[in-house]
Amino acid sequence: MRLAFMGTPEIAAACLVELIAAGHEIAAVYTRAPKPSGRGRALTKSPVHKIAEMHGVEVRTPRGLRKAEVREAFRALDVDAAIIVAYGLILPKEILDAPRLGCFNLHASLLPRWRGAAPIQRAIMAGDTASGAQIIRMEEGLDTGPILLSETVEIRPDDTAASLHDRIALAGAQLLPRFLAALERGGVVETPQPDEGASYAEKINSVEAQIDWSLDAAEIDRRIRGLSPFPGAWFMARGERVKALMSRPAPGAGAPGEILDAGARLSIACGKGAVELVRVQRAGKGAQDAETFLRGFPLKTGERL
Repeated sequence: MRLAFMGTPEIAAACLVELIAAGHEIAAVYTRAPKPSGRGRALTKSPVHKIAEMHGVEVRTPRGLRKAEVREAFRALDVDAAIIVAYGLILPKEILDAPRLGCFNLHASLLPRWRGAAPIQRAIMAGDTASGAQIIRMEEGLDTGPILLSETVEIRPDDTAASLHDRIALAGAQLLPRFLAALERGGVVETPQPDEGASYAEKINSVEAQIDWSLDAAEIDRRIRGLSPFPGAWFMARGERVKALMSRPAPGAGAPGEILDAGARLSIACGKGAVELVRVQRAGKGAQDAETFLRGFPLKTGERL
């Protein structure tokens, strides 16, 4: 099929690779424009941008899709369908209506749960036991279209956003060629989303990522794993901001934020129970296991974070 592909992060790049390998013609790739990153603030291309260039596919990076010339350029591609995976821009009706068969979104949750920007993080933070990859027909509403194909992915007790992301990306990349084959032969069944159980996965902000040690240990553990590696749950220690990247529930009790063990392990009292910080990262440093971190930043039992 002749396709337009719209996406930006790694999960989208994995899907683009699979579509190219399956022999589909990618007329153009739409992705977010390169942005400054790193200490040198060099312009960095998105993962999708890099994959497209590797395969000689035209890349377009409009700041928005509402200008008449942008909409006309998309319509001129004359594609059978558009595949959207974590693109990051709203598609106006003129774009949605342009492909012959429609626009289809691969979403990283089991809709209608976790519509919106951060479904993987929100699912872990909420304590869900399952997530998934689902393909929906795009409508003007946010992730409200009918479900066409889905694959359930278990959320494991030690999952981080990164590990769950990778399994959903694999499931989604394998789902797309199956979906397009069914679409081409007219074998797709559309199932409307139920209204019951709908929830919205709001974008994570830095203030929300700060650890509140007065919460229960189980909730803090889920927040740490759900925000790892980005943006990273964080706390203050001796005036320095430290990210917690991996944790697990631990025995013990104390005042919220009190360090219960600062030896080979790093366990912290919560509002109820305690968590052990397994992997952390100081500002401007690489990620470290707790024992290595404590050798360079020797916190003491009884200190409060």
